[in-house]
Amino acid sequence: MPQIVFLPHAELCPDGAVVEAEKGESILNVALRNGIEIEHACEKSCACTTCHVIVREGFDNLEPSDDLEDDMLDKAWGLEPESRLSCQAKVEDEDLVVEIPKYTINMVSEG
Repeated sequence: MPQIVFLPHAELCPDGAVVEAEKGESILNVALRNGIEIEHACEKSCACTTCHVIVREGFDNLEPSDDLEDDMLDKAWGLEPESRLSCQAKVEDEDLVVEIPKYTINMVSEG
């Protein structure tokens, strides 16, 4: 079973976390299931960038993003070549190391 290492994030995951993931499960769903409350203002419909993450290790094991996700990512704060929307990036067979950016462009927090 693959694991996701969430790097420390001051508010969402101060100590970082290593969690189990199911193949085919989105990074966002894994995070939420483990108490890491990544914002997802559009309710996982690929209509915003609040769930933006950076996949520091294992990026090449993910299926490529589609045009809709790429268009949304263009609006994300702190975009990097390994950026993905966590609601769209599905876990495969390999472990991942994920960084949650410090900021989102969301002006209203769900929490």
